[in-house]
Amino acid sequence: MQRRDLGETGLEVSILGLGAGQIGNPELSEAEAARLLHGVLDLGINLVDTARGYGLSEERIGRHLSARRQDVVLSTKIGYGVPGVPDWTPECIRLGIDLALETLRTDRLDVVHLHSCPLDVLREAGVVEALGQAVEAGKVRVAAYSGENEALEWAVNSGEFGSIECSVNFCDQRVIRDLFPQAAGRGIGVIAKRPLANAVWRHSECPRGDDRAEEEYWWRWRTMGLDPRGLAFSELGLRFAAFAPGVASTIVGTRNIQHLMDNVRALESGPLPDEVRAEIERSFIENDPGWWVGQI
Repeated sequence: MQRRDLGETGLEVSILGLGAGQIGNPELSEAEAARLLHGVLDLGINLVDTARGYGLSEERIGRHLSARRQDVVLSTKIGYGVPGVPDWTPECIRLGIDLALETLRTDRLDVVHLHSCPLDVLREAGVVEALGQAVEAGKVRVAAYSGENEALEWAVNSGEFGSIECSVNFCDQRVIRDLFPQAAGRGIGVIAKRPLANAVWRHSECPRGDDRAEEEYWWRWRTMGLDPRGLAFSELGLRFAAFAPGVASTIVGTRNIQHLMDNVRALESGPLPDEVRAEIERSFIENDPGWWVGQI
């Protein structure tokens, strides 16, 4: 498994990471969760990305991977959901970090993101500073931001964060051109999420539901009319995101170890041919009506 530097953080991450949201699903048995988590590390994947809002995810990662802590780059997200404490306050950040340390059974968190923290909160004194204080105290190695658009741009230019996480796929490309060069210039690492654009090619009609990004991606996908050039769309999307300039790691969420094995094999093929990448980039630029912004 190829590994890359996560910016200038000193961390080295696998090109493919696990988005551990489905690990927190109570429909997944404890035994299945354990097999999946150990299988991830056995494949050479070392980045495991979770969040306070992912159900049982942090608890299960702590339970099953604490004995292999040296093999894992632990990434989590905070800012909400601390009992008795208002969301997006300095106290919520401090207690959220302490709870994550306890739940994940570790003495230090490698990467901690402010999870889609609103721009007005980022600009106010307190929350960003509380995360920085946790870094100074040795509880957190890298202060990070997960989000999109104006808030993400603020985070990159603030000088407060060592890493960012955002959506990167053929339906969500603006950050590659507009923001990643700035991030690279500041030594900021990039973790790409949603690389498969919710696999919208599965739907013959526009999907409806709680995930507005999936609906938005479906319309973009239909508008762009991409030619996969004989590749499975999943491979096309994964190779596009993982080898986008500036990306250190691309996270994929699954409860199926076979899917991860398929993803590993796809990435072994390397970057897309230059002409294929150029066609995908050109299609986005030509069809973007001006409001194809990043999707959370």
